[in-house]
Amino acid sequence: MTQMQTVEQTLTINHFINGAETSGSGTRTQDVFNPATGAITGELRLANREDLENAVAAAKAASRVWNDISLAKRTAVLFAFRELVAAHTEELAVLVTAEHGKVLADAKGEINRGLEVVEFACGIPQQLKGDYSDQVSTGIDVFSFRQPLGVVAGITPFNFPVMVPLWMAPMAIATGNAFILKPSERDPSASLLLARLWKEAGLPDGVFQVLHGDKETVDGLLTHPDIDGISFVGSTPVARYVHETATAHGKRVQALGGAKNHAIVLPDADLDNAADHLSAAAFGSAGERCMAISVAVAVGAAADLLVDKVTERATAIKVANGMEPDAEMGPIITQASRERIVQIVTEAEKAGAALVVDGRALMVEGHEEGFWVGPTVLDHVKAEMSAYTEEIFGPVLAVVRVDTLEDGIRLINANPYGNGTAIFTSSGAAARLFQRSVTVGMIGINVPLPVPVAYHSFGGWKASFFGDKHIYGPEGVSFYTRGKVVTSRWPEPKQPSGASYNFPSNS
Repeated sequence: MTQMQTVEQTLTINHFINGAETSGSGTRTQDVFNPATGAITGELRLANREDLENAVAAAKAASRVWNDISLAKRTAVLFAFRELVAAHTEELAVLVTAEHGKVLADAKGEINRGLEVVEFACGIPQQLKGDYSDQVSTGIDVFSFRQPLGVVAGITPFNFPVMVPLWMAPMAIATGNAFILKPSERDPSASLLLARLWKEAGLPDGVFQVLHGDKETVDGLLTHPDIDGISFVGSTPVARYVHETATAHGKRVQALGGAKNHAIVLPDADLDNAADHLSAAAFGSAGERCMAISVAVAVGAAADLLVDKVTERATAIKVANGMEPDAEMGPIITQASRERIVQIVTEAEKAGAALVVDGRALMVEGHEEGFWVGPTVLDHVKAEMSAYTEEIFGPVLAVVRVDTLEDGIRLINANPYGNGTAIFTSSGAAARLFQRSVTVGMIGINVPLPVPVAYHSFGGWKASFFGDKHIYGPEGVSFYTRGKVVTSRWPEPKQPSGASYNFPSNS
């Protein structure tokens, strides 16, 4: 039996609570699909309140133990986990492709990017080093250190079922917290393999758990008094709701929302290079990336030639089942998502956009029941069209034409989202003006997907982010910990205490 036939079987997908897989006590379930075939491949168990209470109680007890374990032992677990994830990359990628639809090479790519964060977390002793000030006043020293929040939860999206959990959990666990993962209901199986690998790496039971569920489970996590922090990645409306609800219940929150990422292309750019990267950034993973380029801002004379070059590349993309070795783009995650994308493209055409490449009717032979939309290019898109205002989350590139770089910057800054952006140019002066002027959190210069390396932090601005600490990297360490400052004196016996009724001063 092949790997693809194995994952096509209908399986029961359980929770992972306190070190073991369990069906839990909830009776509700939800189907999991293979988007390339449209077939039901799994039955997901959805948590009820009892399951939530069991997971939180196990996490609370485990967090006390894990916080007291030495940094040396913590990093030993992290190093072991890193090696196990690397060794199981193929198995994880197959699970991702079977439930998400992205091609195997892309699935392996997201796992490798997640491993970079694990590797950063392996160096946590350096990140947790405190400060020490000697003799701040006579006989008095001051030092600071950071301690974990306690129990934290991660609510993660369907588009990166391995990478985004690896943005959160290793950082939370390395800093001494217990972590509860609530993965997307659409592609949940990879999270259970991650749980088994954490356990094999030597992580104590209860420190990493997987709780499947829907809004009922999310609301339970957001409001539970024993959960101290929430990390979220998803759409902007839900990110805003998560932030408002969880902060109202006294929790620290980082909530990453949606995006409408623009790439400005200047006439002095290498247009072949720009077209190559725009096509990859717009159509890779079927456009279902929060860092996908969905708007190409063509400046002046660059427009006509750029559209021609992007069209040539879009029509050459091999769309197929992601399990096929030559596939370059797979299906959309659900039939409902496919229908929404088709509707937005149709509305744009009716509103006057030029439909240069039309992927609405694409069908893959032998996979007629799959959820397919082909690469689509819309030219002459206007800012009032839904193809521009909405986060499409599909393989659609909207081309907006402007006269100058300054016009492009104004367009980007007027957009409510501020996740990622890029510029293609050979001018250092133009690039510097761009990077200093745009109100966007992550910027690429001749780089279309400016996802920061693990030792920087990932996060957008405006409606793309709610909270004050970005995810992973140095800000991730800060998010999952709280600071303590100690002022100490060790007086000699029988010496004057120096106590005073006046406010103390340093001398």
